[in-house]
Amino acid sequence: MSLIKSISGIRGTIGGRAGDGLSPLDIVKFASAYATFIRRTMDASKSNVIVVGRDARLSGRMVLNTVVGTLTGMGFDVVNIGLATTPTTELAVTWENAAGGIIITASHNPRQWNALKLLNSRGEFLTDAEGKEVLRIAEAEDFDYADVDHLGREQKNYTYLRRHIDHVLSLELVDVDAIRKADFTVAVDAVNSIGGVAIPQLLERLGVKKAVKHFCDPTGNFGHTPEPIPENLTQISDYMKQGKADVAFVVDPDVDRLAIIMENGEFFVEEYTLVAVADYVLQHTPGATVSNLSSSRALRDVTEKYGQKYTAAAVGEVNVTTTMRETGAVIGGEGNGGVIYPASHYGRDALVGVALFLTLLAKSKMKVSELKATYPQYSIAKTKLELKPEMDVDAILEAVKEHYKNERLTTIDGVKIDFDQSWVHLRKSNTEPIIRIYSEAHTMAEAQKLGEDVKQIVLQLC
Repeated sequence: MSLIKSISGIRGTIGGRAGDGLSPLDIVKFASAYATFIRRTMDASKSNVIVVGRDARLSGRMVLNTVVGTLTGMGFDVVNIGLATTPTTELAVTWENAAGGIIITASHNPRQWNALKLLNSRGEFLTDAEGKEVLRIAEAEDFDYADVDHLGREQKNYTYLRRHIDHVLSLELVDVDAIRKADFTVAVDAVNSIGGVAIPQLLERLGVKKAVKHFCDPTGNFGHTPEPIPENLTQISDYMKQGKADVAFVVDPDVDRLAIIMENGEFFVEEYTLVAVADYVLQHTPGATVSNLSSSRALRDVTEKYGQKYTAAAVGEVNVTTTMRETGAVIGGEGNGGVIYPASHYGRDALVGVALFLTLLAKSKMKVSELKATYPQYSIAKTKLELKPEMDVDAILEAVKEHYKNERLTTIDGVKIDFDQSWVHLRKSNTEPIIRIYSEAHTMAEAQKLGEDVKQIVLQLC
């Protein structure tokens, strides 16, 4: 059993003893701590409402019922939006003028996992300091429940997915007429979670008449390992190789990440989801862009092509959104297929990604593979360094900085070394005793060699 407490929430496997996995007692404890944090820090003029939504995991209903009961026991009114994507829940917080929100999803983790992801009143993830305060409250069990006269109430409102789709269609850069005229055939793999409802409904509203569904029954029995990466998507890739669709969209269980498969069955590559959407946005909306340090340099190249400024943020969605606000970015996100479009909201949103990408594809009059060929070509390799108990991670990273002091270094999150045609990023994991090593070059062979070379230098420095 596993239970991982972090600044963004709590996640764990279902079952087992309290404290070992995500048991009902752990759910109550953490939801109580979050409610206490909201009560102590929210503006007095804010509502007494917390929004709760969930993906289609097998444990989702149990976790949701426990969370709702706990929040009402803390004196909060709960708007239960039921089965909902992560971006739908984020938007619902703002539309309800709520004090916060909880998303019940373990994102791309396997079916035995679930999690509570915590939102502020803007529908965005808590900051590092805020998350640590929630953890402190939970550890100290520093919370009091409401008396019988001040219990909260639950209101069920299952309209928010429709409102989310309405919102996406209202975005200025989403061209429904162009998509309808293109007459696309689109395949969808939603891993038997809420995306199996959301993406087909969105496609229908966008004027796509031919949608081919793969694993779109929201049962929570995932049809394959849910992270949308090539090794998990062999079935839909094989389908696309038959030439039966123009494009395939794959989403993770909570629909904040978007992967694209080309008409020939090859992967567009998750990193290029953001690159393509940014290319389209920058054609019409000049402005800055942001991605995290471990994301492809292709976004920087595309941004500079339009004479705009690119900024790298520390890894983590809240760090990306904070930097986007600071720079006034018009588009940003993460290289895992996470598109953040401020004209919609400050959260990764696969529905927005699908709508903007289909608009770009329709207007380009290209095949997806032809579109991909127009972008700078890079490959990212990933490896890791297993840490021994006696190893001092901070000292290791300091030694790396000293070794590469004559290169361009970024140290806001680990150490990133920028070379002329490539880069390497080393950062310590928050959940495992490892140093993650990401490297990018123009070919995968070059990227892998670069990562291994740096790994060997690090071992020598150890």
